[in-house]
Amino acid sequence: MGLAFAKMHGLGNDFVVIEALDQAVSLDAATVRRLADRHRGVGCDQLLLIEPGRDGADFGYRIFNHDGGEVEQCGNGARCVARFVHDAGLSASRTVTFATTGGLIRTEMRDDGLVAVDMGAPRFRPDAIPFEADVESASYALEVDGETWTVGAVSMGNPHAVLVVDDVAAAPVRTVGPRIERHPRFPGRANVGFVERVAPDRLRLRVWERGAGETEACGTGACAAVAVGHRRGELADRVTVGLPGGELVIEWTGGDNPLWMIGTAETVFHGTLAS
Repeated sequence: MGLAFAKMHGLGNDFVVIEALDQAVSLDAATVRRLADRHRGVGCDQLLLIEPGRDGADFGYRIFNHDGGEVEQCGNGARCVARFVHDAGLSASRTVTFATTGGLIRTEMRDDGLVAVDMGAPRFRPDAIPFEADVESASYALEVDGETWTVGAVSMGNPHAVLVVDDVAAAPVRTVGPRIERHPRFPGRANVGFVERVAPDRLRLRVWERGAGETEACGTGACAAVAVGHRRGELADRVTVGLPGGELVIEWTGGDNPLWMIGTAETVFHGTLAS
């Protein structure tokens, strides 16, 4: 019998979701790359694996990028696995926790059909990102091919660089993005967000995702953009972030308070992978 899966997306950031609760699953990097291939596989930005709970969580949740590498966190993916668990009847509770390699996350199914995710508090300490810097700062100067970019650095369970630009549509996402992703000051590589401030409660954002390239949406990227801007005193406690695939609402009051991400999660189809 083949392996059952669901194809899902959060604002166009698309996933192959596989549950390893009632079926045996064996994945390696080559298998992930084959499944993620849009011409010879199912096609996705990331593959998400739901496992039995650990560390006090209801379920485990692992994330594999298009290139086969495993990463710590994915905000849009978190909403999708919460939707999957709810729709499949795997939990009767509207509040479900997931253990990831980036930490514990809590999800809530809202009455309006949206999914809210408690992403925890942003981490700005360089060693927690990780980012190479002598002291913690709200901004850092980063040299890229002889040009200096001012970036904010933060972990939302995975590492992010945030750059403020005047016009996000014209931002050099596909040229500067991969250079910053692999910049030596980010030893674990980085997701790179190019953000345009529209108002204190509204941003426009494009993200070059580590191991996946530019995607329609990046949940942790939206969280990182708001966290960096809010810490600098430039943003409200509730911000709507416009991405190419749609909008997310990010709520954060600062400090050690949890940051909440609110948005859609949709199932496209269910299928079975050939043996």
